[in-house]
Amino acid sequence: MKGTFLVFLTMIAAFSTAEGRTIHVLPKPGILQLTINNALPHDTIFVKAGSYPESDIEILKPLTLIGLDMPVIDGGHKGEIFRILSDSVTIRGFLMQNVGYSFTQDWAGIRVEESDYATIEGNTLLDAYFGIYLKKATYSTVQNNVIKGKATNEVNSGNGIHLWYCSNVLIKGNEVTGHRDGIYFEFVEDSKIINNNSYGNVRYGLHFMFSNKDDYIGNTFRDNGTGVAVMYSDHIIMKNNQFLDNWGTTSYGLLFKDIRDGELSGNKFTNNTVGLFSDGCNRLKILNNEFKNNGWAMNIFANSMDNEFAHNNFIGNSFDLITNSAQSTNNYHHNYWDQYTGYDLDKDGVGDVPHRPVKLFSYLIGKVPESIILMRSFFIDMLNIAEKVTPIFTPQSLMDEQPFMKQIIYD
Repeated sequence: MKGTFLVFLTMIAAFSTAEGRTIHVLPKPGILQLTINNALPHDTIFVKAGSYPESDIEILKPLTLIGLDMPVIDGGHKGEIFRILSDSVTIRGFLMQNVGYSFTQDWAGIRVEESDYATIEGNTLLDAYFGIYLKKATYSTVQNNVIKGKATNEVNSGNGIHLWYCSNVLIKGNEVTGHRDGIYFEFVEDSKIINNNSYGNVRYGLHFMFSNKDDYIGNTFRDNGTGVAVMYSDHIIMKNNQFLDNWGTTSYGLLFKDIRDGELSGNKFTNNTVGLFSDGCNRLKILNNEFKNNGWAMNIFANSMDNEFAHNNFIGNSFDLITNSAQSTNNYHHNYWDQYTGYDLDKDGVGDVPHRPVKLFSYLIGKVPESIILMRSFFIDMLNIAEKVTPIFTPQSLMDEQPFMKQIIYD
């Protein structure tokens, strides 16, 4: 014990302040856990540049750990890097790599468990099973981290930022790639996801379930396996996000499943197989969004009811809208549809005749997907014209009675 304490003294320098001591640490195997164990609550530990081969570092007291010039903590694929089990812990400025992989334990680069007021910011995590994992944590911040995994399939990979049973958490300015899901929420309340870049993940760029009163603002979700999924949640606000380049037979820019009383506004859906898919979603406001160059801009199932679609742009999509029923209880008004062929005799900027966005051919593809090979044929054009004149198969009540003549310019 005496020898260990002497090593500790030779590797650190401690200075007292009113808020706690300031401790400086130099590289040596095992020095981080030793320093943490001997620190006092609310001490600040500055870790100098170098390599620290260490894993399963537990923090059981309020501490601030700051890396100077990005010190490297290498877990050697043995387990987790940091396990935070105390309130008021900050970890900033580290490069963490080589977290262990396990099919029975969700090992993470940084785990916060049953602790509040954690701050995880400015770190880089490479080759992590799970990147940052919060379990039953509140009033915490995960900000400006770079999290890069090596996932190749869903089975042997974890999520970049994973929250379970949390509340009042801020996820902001992170870059997440190469994981199963970039950002994952389950049973998370009153939290915000802002200005993150989630791309190249195996399944979803963002995936959350059973989470209410959360906001998702200004994020970019690009080139993910299936896109983004939001399920079984109420009072969700999604504003000013970008859903880009999610292509594949089961790919969506955004998938809604059983969502109620939320808002989707100011978003851009570009180059997705399906821009927005909605199943069992009610009383949503879908406003001021741009759907551009998608296969299907929107696929709205008939069990999605009492939703409002207004002031959206539909530009260059193969199909603007598809549904699975002749019935519709949703309200479409004042959208711009580039496939609208009506006229505006009174020059008020609003079409004088309604627009029916569901084409017969899109309805047929929903019933017989193989018919897509006929998409550019003259025969299909004739079918669409005939159905437009006398609707039989497509929903007669599904129309925009006040379509805009010109593309909407958003502020």
